[in-house]
Amino acid sequence: MTGPRRDPDMVRPYVRTGGKIRARDDVRLESVLIAASGPTDSLGPDARRVMRLFTGAVGGLAVADIAAALELPPSTVRILVSSLVDSGHLTSPVAAIDHQPESDLLQEVLRGLRSLV
Repeated sequence: MTGPRRDPDMVRPYVRTGGKIRARDDVRLESVLIAASGPTDSLGPDARRVMRLFTGAVGGLAVADIAAALELPPSTVRILVSSLVDSGHLTSPVAAIDHQPESDLLQEVLRGLRSLV
């Protein structure tokens, strides 16, 4: 045996997130994010990797897609993305409240679906 493995890609999630252990509640795997403008020089290496995914991208990216592209655990990416949202580098588009269906319509659809089963 030659000694402990020294793989640069084997970095603990705790180190990647700067010691943070919890993501914001509103950042979920299906959350879609868009990049805001601003300098990224002061960001850590993993945060810069996240921001590079948005370079030239049209539209937003889901947190799950970011995790897959970076080959990082989704829980770690949620924390990284949360930090980027807090710093203003990423933002989440706001859902249009006016275009949500009425609850009566949703109840009727639910009844219809249940009758099919």
